[in-house]
Amino acid sequence: MLELPPIDLLRLAAKIGYASVGLRLHPAFPGSPCYGIAPGSDQMREMWRRIDGDGVRVDDIEFVTIAADFVSDDLAPILESASLLGARRLSVCGDDPDRSRLVASFAELCDLAAGFDIGVDLECMAWRQVANLSDAASVVAAAGRPNGGVLVDALHLARTGGVPSDLRDVSPALIRSAQFCDAPPARPISMDAIIQEARAGRLPPGEGALPLQALLEELPQDTTLSVEVPMSGDVPPEDRAQRIFVATKRWFGTCR
Repeated sequence: MLELPPIDLLRLAAKIGYASVGLRLHPAFPGSPCYGIAPGSDQMREMWRRIDGDGVRVDDIEFVTIAADFVSDDLAPILESASLLGARRLSVCGDDPDRSRLVASFAELCDLAAGFDIGVDLECMAWRQVANLSDAASVVAAAGRPNGGVLVDALHLARTGGVPSDLRDVSPALIRSAQFCDAPPARPISMDAIIQEARAGRLPPGEGALPLQALLEELPQDTTLSVEVPMSGDVPPEDRAQRIFVATKRWFGTCR
């Protein structure tokens, strides 16, 4: 629901019944929407009132790309805002071809985030340098930071050639968060199509063919679960959020 400012997103989440939300406080790619919430601002105070009044918390913030020119200290203001909002995790991807520098940058970001009591989850994507689950786990393990983790996304796992049983090769201590969605069985034929599907072509859980129950069974018991289902079309955000909520609860009801 990236078209909704954070206050409106909290209001909608509370109305439908979500327990928490994730906020886009940093652009995922140039030109993508994001929202700044400065410490001490009227918007921050309104966010606190909304969180206290509705009981919907902020679980995580996104989305940072660790590329060759990455400077972790640039994110200090965003992490401060996230901490004031109660966020617990920051989602990132790795796109630096120099693996040793990528590991160092991830470690530096984890150290910075630890000062705000925030963890950092590395997510694999087919079009990034960290392109599969094994890559993500190896970077996090090499960094060796206690607040570093791996984010498992159902779509990215499938579109990078992974299967749920691959999680057995990753230390359970590294897996902190998982994002659920669904999709058709066939992998898109081009990288552009894979990107388009990830950003605007997902389905609610249970409406596609991804092995979601097998993934759920492989995740550690303390993994934080969320739904990430960007969808294209002209459907209003409230209708999309309601459809995803109902579908997800229905899907959980079918799990063995």
